[in-house]
Amino acid sequence: MTDGYLLNPLVFLIQTIFGLYTAVVAIRFLLQWTRADFYNPISQFVVKVTSPPLRPLRKFIPGYGGYDIASLVLAWLLKTLELMLLTLLLGMDRPLYAAFGWAIPGVIKLFLDIFLFAILIRAILSWVSPDPYNPAVSLLARLTDPLMRPAQRLIRPISGIDLSPMAVIIALVLIEMLLVPPLNWLVGSPF
Repeated sequence: MTDGYLLNPLVFLIQTIFGLYTAVVAIRFLLQWTRADFYNPISQFVVKVTSPPLRPLRKFIPGYGGYDIASLVLAWLLKTLELMLLTLLLGMDRPLYAAFGWAIPGVIKLFLDIFLFAILIRAILSWVSPDPYNPAVSLLARLTDPLMRPAQRLIRPISGIDLSPMAVIIALVLIEMLLVPPLNWLVGSPF
């Protein structure tokens, strides 16, 4: 256990570094799942940043049905490592191997949060009428379309205002509220 003065900054640093990189790995899986354009500059960044740890992992974990299972496993392992470090740093009297289970709800929450923020950003961008050929806008649309299309079919625009992003955001928050806490309880997560 470390000094109280340094504890909070270290926890913040670990959560930030691991959280950002795990999110990039999760985004790589989602970009492949949505069949995003991998020639997009943002996609190229994601691929280049995540390839070094994924290359050796793919030797042991092949893809399945066109999905990159190695990136899912890497996201889970990164979340596990983050929780192990936090357990050690905070001096918790818990076995470190329990972090393998604790990471599952954390990864599920991460995927839900990625969709939540992507849809929120897409909704905000729709107010300013961005260039549809912008790499970020096209990638955002491709990433969120699997969730947005069904909602847009059900909820038609009212006086030119599209309420479907709000409905999807509400649904994602509800799913997170109903799914993640029971999973945390099931795996005995202290986080």
